[in-house]
Order: sequence, then C-alpha cells, then structure tokens
Amino acid sequence: MAPAMPNDMRPGDQLTGAGASARFAQLRANLGPLFDSLVLSSQAFFIADLAQPDQPLIFANQAFETLTGFPLAEVLGRNCRFLQTPRTDAEAVARMRAAVAERRPITVELLNRRKSGEPFWTCVNITPLADPTGELTLSIAMLEDITSVHARDEIAAELEEARERLRLIRTMAGAAGAWEWDVANDRLHGDARFAELYGLDPLEAVSGTPSSAFFAPVHDDDKMRVRIGVAGIMHGADVFARDYRLVRPNGEVRWVSARGSAERDADYRTVRFRGVLADITEQKHLEERLRVAQTAGSVGTFEYVSGFGTVGVSAEFCRLLGLMPSEALPVPTVNSVVHPEDPPLIGGARPGAADASYREFRIARANDGEARWIARRGEHRREGHALGDRFLGVIYDITTLKQAEQRLRDFNSTLEERVRERTEERDRVWNNSRDLLVVLDSDARLHSVSPAWTEVMGHKRHDVVDHPFLDFVAPEDAAAMQAALSRAAAGEELTNFETRMIAEDGSARWIAWHTSSERDLVYGYGRDITESKAQAEALRETEDQLRQAQKMEAVGQLTGGIAHDFNNMLTGVIGGLDMVRRRLSEGRTADIDRYLEAAVTSAERAATLTHRLLAFSRRQSLDPSPVDLPALVGSMADLLRRTLGERVVLEVISHGPPWPARTDVNQVESAILNLAINARDAMPNGGRLIIETSAAEITASGAPDGVAPGDYAVISVTDTGEGMPPDVVAKAFDPFFTTKPIGQGTGLGLSMIYGFVQQTKGHVAIESELGVGTSVKLFLPRDISAEEAPELAADPTQPIPRGAGQTVLVVEDDPSVRLLVVEVLRELGYAAIEAPDSSGAIPILTSSVPIGLLITDVGLPGLNGRQLAEIARLHRPELPVLFLTGYAAAAAARSELLGERMDVAFKPFALDGLAQAIRKMLAA
Repeated sequence: MAPAMPNDMRPGDQLTGAGASARFAQLRANLGPLFDSLVLSSQAFFIADLAQPDQPLIFANQAFETLTGFPLAEVLGRNCRFLQTPRTDAEAVARMRAAVAERRPITVELLNRRKSGEPFWTCVNITPLADPTGELTLSIAMLEDITSVHARDEIAAELEEARERLRLIRTMAGAAGAWEWDVANDRLHGDARFAELYGLDPLEAVSGTPSSAFFAPVHDDDKMRVRIGVAGIMHGADVFARDYRLVRPNGEVRWVSARGSAERDADYRTVRFRGVLADITEQKHLEERLRVAQTAGSVGTFEYVSGFGTVGVSAEFCRLLGLMPSEALPVPTVNSVVHPEDPPLIGGARPGAADASYREFRIARANDGEARWIARRGEHRREGHALGDRFLGVIYDITTLKQAEQRLRDFNSTLEERVRERTEERDRVWNNSRDLLVVLDSDARLHSVSPAWTEVMGHKRHDVVDHPFLDFVAPEDAAAMQAALSRAAAGEELTNFETRMIAEDGSARWIAWHTSSERDLVYGYGRDITESKAQAEALRETEDQLRQAQKMEAVGQLTGGIAHDFNNMLTGVIGGLDMVRRRLSEGRTADIDRYLEAAVTSAERAATLTHRLLAFSRRQSLDPSPVDLPALVGSMADLLRRTLGERVVLEVISHGPPWPARTDVNQVESAILNLAINARDAMPNGGRLIIETSAAEITASGAPDGVAPGDYAVISVTDTGEGMPPDVVAKAFDPFFTTKPIGQGTGLGLSMIYGFVQQTKGHVAIESELGVGTSVKLFLPRDISAEEAPELAADPTQPIPRGAGQTVLVVEDDPSVRLLVVEVLRELGYAAIEAPDSSGAIPILTSSVPIGLLITDVGLPGLNGRQLAEIARLHRPELPVLFLTGYAAAAAARSELLGERMDVAFKPFALDGLAQAIRKMLAA
C-alpha cells in the first residue's frame, strides 16, 4: 500500500515511509509556499530520511525524474547510490557522507547514470536538517546537470594532447624552422623548431634576440660562408641558400640547410630577412659514406637521363677520367676522353637498340693523357620520365685486366712456339699473374692452371689438374657454367662471364671469366671480383638509404605544410571564439557577429583543406553518376567568365555529342574551376582559355602507363599563358608544390584533381611549353548505364524546417558532436535519444520505443554505423537511416554504402543542411 500523503501535498508529489510523514509534514510547514515553488520548478531535488536505515529517498519532484529518467515509483525507498556508476569517484562519495554525518552542507561533482545507462555529470548540493531536539532527520539534495561543462574540459584536454602530438611529429619528421630578421631594430625572431636547432630558449626566440644570435652557434669553419651569404642579401642578392653546421650547447654538431630572401622598401633597402632551415645531418652522413665507399673501391658513379645535355657524376668518376671534380658534366666533355674508335661512354646506342649495360672503353685521361681501359656497368630505370629513361651506372679501371687479356691472347697465338722455347717471358706472365689462367681440354677438364689458382682458391695444383672444371663450380651455377663452356668449346669467346667457384676452405668466390679457343683447347682467365661485388652491393644499399632519407625529407615538408595551414586556421577559430567570450563577459554584443564570422570562415577553410587532402590521398567519398560534360561546362560559362575577368577570352568547344562520364559532378566542377584559376594566373596580361569536351577510345597498344583501355569522356583546358619548364611540369601534381608567391596558393589544387580523377579510374595528362601555354586533359570513364546525366540546378535557399516531436536516435562516439546534433534536434522540435556506440544503441532499437529516424556515425567503435543499420533494419524494416562521416574508406562511393531509405551527410556540416536532411528523411 502506498504511504499516506499529508493533506497539503499536491498530485504528483511522492512520499514513502510512515515514520517519514511527520518529519516531511514538519519540513513542509516550515518552508511554506517556498517548498511548493521548489517542487514545481525545474530544479531537480530529493529528500532522504536520515533516521531510517540506509537513508532512503522519501520524496523527489518531477524535475528529478526528467533529469535521471527513473520513474518516481522506482526511486522512493531506495538509497541514492542507484544513480552511481563503477566510475563514480569513491572519494567524493566518502566526503559527501562525512559531511552529512558532521551536519554540514557540501557540494560535490559526481558521475551518475540515467535509467538508460547513459552517464552524466551532476553537481550535488546536500544540506542535512535536524529536528528541534538536534537529531539529524532529513537531508535535501539539489542536482544540476553539468555534463556539458565536463565535455568542454575533455575537448580542451584532447586539443592540448593533439598539439603535443603535432609538436612531436614535427620534431621526428625534421620539419623546417622559420626565422625573421628585423633589420631596422636588429632583432631576430624564430619559431620553436628554429630555437631547437639553434639551441635557443623558445620563448626568447619568439619574442626576439639580437641578430648576432644567427651567427653564434655556426661552426667556425662555416661562419665566414654564412656571413658572406647574409651580406649578399643585405646588399641586393635575391636568394640566401647555404648548407652549414651548427654547434649545439651540448657540443653536438648538426648540418642544416637554410633558404631565405629579403623584403625591401621603396629605396631597395633591406627591411626584413626571412627564411626557413631544416636538419639535413643524416643526409650529409649518407653522402659521406657513399663518397668513402666509392673512393675505397675506385668506383665512380653517374646518372644520365636520355635527352639531357649533362650527366650527374661523383668525385671518383671525375678522378678516373682525369677531370676536375664536379657534380655534373656536359656529355661531350665525358665522351671526349674516350678513344675515337670506341663507342661513347654516355649514350651512343643505335636508334631502337637497347643500350648495353656493360661496355669497355679506351680513354686518354684529361689531366695527363695517360691511356687507360675503363669498364661501365649499369641499368636502365624506365620510370616514365618526361624526356627519357634514366641510366644509373658505375665505371671502374680494368687496365690491368686488359693488359693480362692481351698477354694471354699473345700467349695463345704462339702457344706451340712458346711451349717449345719455354721463354722466360711466358713463364713470368703465367707464374706472376693474379688472374686465374687455365687451359681446358675438349671434355672441360683442367689441362693446366697457373700458380694464382693456389693463391686465390687455395687448392694445390695436383688436386686440380685432370679434374673436371665443374667440380670447382658452385652447384647453383653449374648448369649455367656447363652451357657457357659448351659455347666456348664451339668457338664463342666468353666475355666477363661471372660464376661462383668453391675455394679450398669451402667459401664461394666470384670469378669473371674470359675465354678464347684454339683447336681442341679452351684458354681462360678469370679475375676475382668478390670484393668488387661486395662493394657494389654496399654502394647499392647506401644509395637506397640516401633515397629513403630524401623521402623522409619530403614527408617532413608535407607535414610542415599541413601544420602551417591548420595552425593559421585554428588561430582564426580560437581567436574569434576567445574574442566572443571576452565581449560577452564585458556585456558588449555589438560586434560579436564579426568575430563569429571570422571563426566560421577559418573553420570552413579547414574543412576545404581536409577535403583537398582526402582528394589527394584518393580517400574522399564520391557520388558517381552520369554527367553530361558539354552541359556541365555550359552551365559554368558565366561563372568562369566572371572569375577570369575581362582580359581573358573564354572559348567553349564541344566536339560532337560525347559520351556521358561516370563521375562526381561536384568534383568535376571544382576541378574545372581550379584549372581556370591557374590558367588566369598564368596570363597576367590576358589571353585565351579554351575548354573542349570530346570522346576518346584508348586501346591497349596506345594506353599510357597505368591507364586501362576503354572509352573515356575528355575535358581539355588549354591556355595561352606563360607555360612551364619540364622540371616544373614533372612536379605539378606534387602536394604543396606551387610556383605562386607565399600566401597565394596552397599547392593542393592540381594534386587534388589528380587524386580525384585517379579515384574514379580516370587519367590526367599535362602538356606545357614556355611562352606557348599549358593544356590539361581529364580522361573520365564513360558511363555505360542507361541513365542520363542529372540536371544541374542550384538548391534554392529554404528556411530551416522544424519537427513535430518525432523521436530521433543519435549514435555518435564523439561527445561534442553528439551533444551538438542532439541540441540541434531539440531546438528544431524533435525528441532525441542518445547512445555513444552500437552496444548502447541496440537495446533501444530492439525495444518498443517509437523511433522515427536513426542518425549514426559510420566509424563507430566495435560495430560500425553500417553494421548497426543492418541490425536496426532487422527489427524496424522501414526505419530511415542518416549516416554521418568525416572519413571512411568503405564510403569511397555512396552506392556502396547506402541502401534503400538511407542517406549520408559529411562532416563538417552546416546545421541548416543537417536540418534539411533530417526533414527530408522523415518526410520520405
């Protein structure tokens, strides 16, 4: 039976416990109308009976039920600990109980839970009450929901953690540091990375130090070079570029690469000197190790791209040819040292013929005219270079080998005479040569070997003669050696045939064999190239390490570019919001909209940069559909003419009715606009921009690398601007590469276009010539469906639609995003139910609670949003689903993600756009 209710209680009030009735009545009489106002207010509170065991709740108002979700009938008679969670602070609970026992009020913050299991933070104020005798009888607890306050604190902590991670990433990636030298005030300012490399205090570096700090840590051997470079900038030079060493406070020496330029006033006086520097210590170490390896092995390296007039060379390459040390040499200079009757060292292959990787040359050294024999080895790297293939090669001196070869030929030509005469000269060559000299009979048995065999291989002469040659060849090379010996016996001369021979101690040694034959005998000489092989392998590994270091430097530049842009945007957001907070605290609201607009603009720029990065990485979500390219270009003509200005003439040409393209119409529009803006900037004095649409059928024989044969719809954007040199064309699609001045381009435009087209399985081609112009072609796959391209119509501006109390389930693991969506729903008249993940949402979906719409993030922990939607449809087949996503590899195409009565909204989203999408889903 329910407890008796005092005469003055109103319907909806709750009370339990016979003994509590009198105490409650007394309390209510004491408070009078104040108590009635408190009961009917939005302030949640309950009353506990301290005189009963376990101090149960004897009263709670309607606001308490609204806050906790527990019906009042389930609350009364229970201790308030049912609100606590395993994560509730036990120390705070203990302090609360001690305060009640000591008859003093207390305010604590506790993590509680609602009936749905959702955690929420409350500020609890407890006041213990005593009867006229002084005995504790009741306590009143006021509860206030402060979940949003804790959410902001958590967001702030996450932001600080993200900043720390960014600092560590920049440090590990070797990000560049920046400086600015205020010449007039003789002050040097630097960022944190600059301060770290120079060993300065970061705060001191930001606020400014004397300009002498720029030279103080420079190594003594480099200080004069740096001072000369700075003096050049101060007296009119355009660029400062120096690699030099810095001595850190702990004595460590680091190499840095510094690049800078000057800002000058109207009288061409230097006002500011700005620049960046990056740590290149590891690159310098790798270059030094490569130089030592080449010098120790007497191996010179070179790199040549067909079609170029110069060749990149090492110092050892120059030494072997008797040339002055240089990093690059003209091809005619290199070939001039080669004997006129021999093929050139660089190039020289017949048209259509492969350039043999191994060649031998006679040279006359450029410095002293000494005649030497040089061998060249290398390999082609067919990497689709803009002008031709790369050839990476090495050269080494084989004069001694060629002299021995010639002596052996002379020996073979007069063998019978020499055998009869037993001349001392023949014996000297045979006995003293470091090469392996052998004579084989027709059965490939060793007829005779020189003493060098014992010195090199370790076998005694009597253990070798009359034994098959293959007995001393490594088993894995025996088949190839057998075939080579058969060719040698047939009269073919082997040249530099490499095989592994087994020495007396069981080790394998690499021997390069040369042979000649006469009658039934094969004469061979072999050079031990084991050490040369090891050096070549070491050289290859060193070059790989150098290339890896260069890749890491590029990653550092990419990370630095992203960090720079995002820092600028975060400054706009944080600064704008901080100004709003200051104005509100001061009661000044007149210019708040200006700061809010600045914060929103910075946030939208950050979203745009994110979409460009996703486009470059080919991970943005696309909505492929049939697109009529002529209609699309025609609809953009007015916009393009306003963008290009009066000095640029726009021509739109359609070559017949091309096939519809299967692509994302928004991405195509963005690509065309980007290309048009680039073309405008390349024509500062005006010109013509021609946009053509056509169809192309690419066959297997004519397909460029990486392009599948098939039908393509083509957009060609051609300008009559300044054009680009080949080295700029080669880098045009690289991220953050731009020829525009600082602040006038991010360097992501073309890379975003490249990533989008590649993601749609298309192709981008670019052609440019200095002084003539540039042409960019987008090859988009042909749409083979029967659908027609959708009409391009702009959505008219509509008022934000309001709901009619429909219930929406919001599943989002990010508390701040979930809070935002729920608040928007409630503001628009919807009833919202929250869940942080799939495990919290499934019990709600399987219950009888009416739900009109499911809004879920795609990337949930555990079961993702798409899997949750499948489970929801099992219990509610007609339930509409709206997905939220900022990035999801599985959502690369909407058709792969969405089913019937499903749609997707991409983060970040505008609130009115979200409201329109919710209304559309519910109306359908």
